[in-house]
Amino acid sequence: MELSLATRAVGEHTVLEVGGEVDVYTAPRLRERLLELIDGGARHVVVDLGRVDFLDSTGLGVLVGALKRLRSAGGSFALVCDKEPLLKIFRITALDQVFPLHPTVDAAIAADSTGA
Repeated sequence: MELSLATRAVGEHTVLEVGGEVDVYTAPRLRERLLELIDGGARHVVVDLGRVDFLDSTGLGVLVGALKRLRSAGGSFALVCDKEPLLKIFRITALDQVFPLHPTVDAAIAADSTGA
C-alpha cells in the first residue's frame, strides 16, 4: 500500500496527515518529510495518524526520532490517533507514556497550547 503525506498549518502548529501503511518500506519517506519540516523551522508538529492502516516498529522508531529532535529544539510533538489497533501498539510498547496521544487534531493543538 502507498503512503500519503499531506501538510497543513494550523496557527503555529504544523499538521502532518499520514495515510496508508507505515512500515520498513515507507517509513523512510515519513522520516524524510518530518526532517524537512523540522529543519524548515517547524517547532510544533502534530502527526495525524487517522488514516494509517498499519504501523510497524520502523514507523514507531521514526516517530520517536522526530519527538527527540523536536524536544531538543524546544518544540512540541503530538500524535492524533483514535484507531484501537494503533492505540494498542502504543500501549503494548509503552509509547503511550512517551507520546502525547489525542483523539483529534483540535484536541492535540488545544493541549499543546495549554501546556498539557
